[in-house]
Amino acid sequence: MNKTIVVIDGMGGGIGAQLISRLREILGEKQDIIALGANSVATERMLKAGATKGATGENAVKVSVRLGDFIMGPIGIVISNSMMGEITPVMTDAILSAPGERILLPLKNEHFTLPGFESMPFAKSIELAVEAVKERITGGEA
Repeated sequence: MNKTIVVIDGMGGGIGAQLISRLREILGEKQDIIALGANSVATERMLKAGATKGATGENAVKVSVRLGDFIMGPIGIVISNSMMGEITPVMTDAILSAPGERILLPLKNEHFTLPGFESMPFAKSIELAVEAVKERITGGEA
């Protein structure tokens, strides 16, 4: 079943690029992946990683996040003014109001603490996030 996955990232786009690359490896070209960058560098890097299409900035996030069956990215995408201010309150409101399921990577941030969160290697977080999407798309089938 075709689903649309929205990947949101800022800064250098490295997290989003890794998510998209792994999604493509696991799911192939069947699924649309929309890269939404808080800046053009992030968008460009995610497009190079294999996103179907991409857009940049606050309005792009506000409009396009509604297209996703799944919304992926670091947890900072739902925290206003995170990523050194790149994630605006308008962006977080749009992401949290969108109908798609949010699958967020619980990365450490200097502005908040997640008590009880089990620290794990970043690659393992990526793998768990991609597996969550795969399981929901395929219903657990290989």
